[in-house]
Amino acid sequence: MKRPIPKPSLARLPVYYRSLREAIATDLTNISSSELGRRAGVPAAQVRKDLSYLEQKGRPGVGYDAHELAGYLESYLGLVNEKEAALVGVGNLGQALVLYPGFGTYGLNIVVLFDNDPEKIGAQIGGRTIFDVDRLTNLMQRLGIQIGIVATPAGAAQEVVDAMIAGGVKAIWNFAPVRLEVPDDVFLKEEDLAASLAVLSHHISQLRIATENQEDAGDDKRE
Repeated sequence: MKRPIPKPSLARLPVYYRSLREAIATDLTNISSSELGRRAGVPAAQVRKDLSYLEQKGRPGVGYDAHELAGYLESYLGLVNEKEAALVGVGNLGQALVLYPGFGTYGLNIVVLFDNDPEKIGAQIGGRTIFDVDRLTNLMQRLGIQIGIVATPAGAAQEVVDAMIAGGVKAIWNFAPVRLEVPDDVFLKEEDLAASLAVLSHHISQLRIATENQEDAGDDKRE
């Protein structure tokens, strides 16, 4: 019986999968935990621990069969099954998500778009029609869509999510800068772009301070 996999380990599995696909593209047939970790930016011991939750073990001196492990991850993560999603909020970010070609690798297909801007309703992006957000619940029920992507302003996000859930959505990917409330049976993945930017900003700020300190130290020595 497989042990439950912790969320941090689960989040690393797609990174391992992408790294395996890249390795296979270079005709690599076997891959060690060290090499997989190097490609994924994860320590080898962590790679082995993460894969142990899936009962995947490499062979001593050989490593993992790259094709076999990639196939297992495809199945485990559900990448072999096409997943249809609806996106609400067709601003700059929403349009970028709609047109991003990499989602196809992971079986995600954004099939319908919604917005509340009269000038956008009825237009098409990437071959998908933009519908009035008022039709969200009804269309999601009719199409049987279970994944919702939120790219709206913060003030509209909770209302949109409530409408998605009423339409049968069971997983929500939120890009709006706000904390959302969902029932226990709905999975919520939140991408806080502002928080990520703050981390980057802090890192750059610390580098600048360190550089200034080094320059001041150099000036003191010259004096």
